[in-house]
Amino acid sequence: MLNPNFNPFPVLTTERLVLRRFTYDDAADLFEMRSNETVMQYISRPLNKTIGDAVGLIDVIEDLLSKNDGITWCICLKNSNKYIGSIGFWRIEKNNHRAEIGYLLNPVYQGQGIMQEAVTAALDYGFNVLKLHSVEARVSPGNVASIKLLLKNKFVQEAYFKEDHLFNGRFNDTMIYSLLTQT
Repeated sequence: MLNPNFNPFPVLTTERLVLRRFTYDDAADLFEMRSNETVMQYISRPLNKTIGDAVGLIDVIEDLLSKNDGITWCICLKNSNKYIGSIGFWRIEKNNHRAEIGYLLNPVYQGQGIMQEAVTAALDYGFNVLKLHSVEARVSPGNVASIKLLLKNKFVQEAYFKEDHLFNGRFNDTMIYSLLTQT
């Protein structure tokens, strides 16, 4: 069984990025993203209506972190501490050595390879530090950019669930991609 320990918090760095711990100072930028219909179009979660919703999400992130049940990094450019996105392992199945990766990036920064850098760093941490055996990603079939990112990182499609969840009065499909450790 996995026994992750996120204390101290593992800050990750890449050529252009710092992946750091969320703080409540990130709430306004997080709210801006999570209240944007375009940004959230493929994420079956309610739009943030108030800054308090973003603070609540940071509370959830911190709760998972304190229990070593999940970790989410705030993505920042190296020359700035400003939140531009997030990436993390939301569901860590300790008995199965498996985790679900999730990510979100401000549209201003999309198409620049930033999420590729963040995914590479997170997967390296997941496989080499956490000792995961597999990582899964759940994605909407319409989210072509996310699917391309997963395929670029050698994820393979495991499943396609037809109308498996109800959100905003509509049944939606889910695709599951996975990546096994390369050991």
